[in-house]
Amino acid sequence: MTDFAGKRAAVTGAAGGIGRAVAELLLERGAEVVAADVADFTLEGAHAVVADLATAAGRAALVEATGRCHHLVIAHGVVRPKPIADTDEQDWDAILGVNAKAAYFLCKDFGALLADGGSIVTLSSVSARSAASLEQSVYCASKAALSSITRSFAYAYAPRGIRVNTVLPGIVDTPMQQRFLEAASHARGTTPEALHEARLKLVPLGRTSPPRECAETIVWLLGPGSGYLTGQQIAADGGLTMY
Repeated sequence: MTDFAGKRAAVTGAAGGIGRAVAELLLERGAEVVAADVADFTLEGAHAVVADLATAAGRAALVEATGRCHHLVIAHGVVRPKPIADTDEQDWDAILGVNAKAAYFLCKDFGALLADGGSIVTLSSVSARSAASLEQSVYCASKAALSSITRSFAYAYAPRGIRVNTVLPGIVDTPMQQRFLEAASHARGTTPEALHEARLKLVPLGRTSPPRECAETIVWLLGPGSGYLTGQQIAADGGLTMY
């Protein structure tokens, strides 16, 4: 178990889901945490920043609040489940703006803040590898872009010993997952429960994952135990994708 005492980390998407689980885990292990989200929230022990990271002003607020640091976790994201026929340019701009553009410029801006030997973990999705869920086609595109962004910054920061990796969660028990089930089941003329069971049949381990479990993988990627990994896509998906 890595001790993060004396380390400062910025975590986005920290109001709930995986982002909050990461922030809580880092706090438990001694890190100083600057936690950000667009929603108003509190997190005991962390410095909370409420900001829209899809905007330059929002990102600047997080940069100013964080200052010099050792770790960055980009765990925020948005999905607007819709059939392809119903998708419009506003959906594209909103989703890519949050999931890809914000991540790119956060990685860029934090380059000047991160100590040499630090680390970044982004939160992609198995949707970056599979577009089978057509109700989230734009989300899939944004997460594929995020995987590419991660590799670019892994190359850019390698000379300073800064590692940049991404985690691709599978079916995780978060509010976002529930929103997807409700929207997708409606579009397919079924129920959220039936769709959930059908999806579980595709997972070799046969279960979903709690956010804390995914957070453990992310925090491991921040620490020295993963010191020879950079530019990698780690699928925490119960075997849903095996490559």
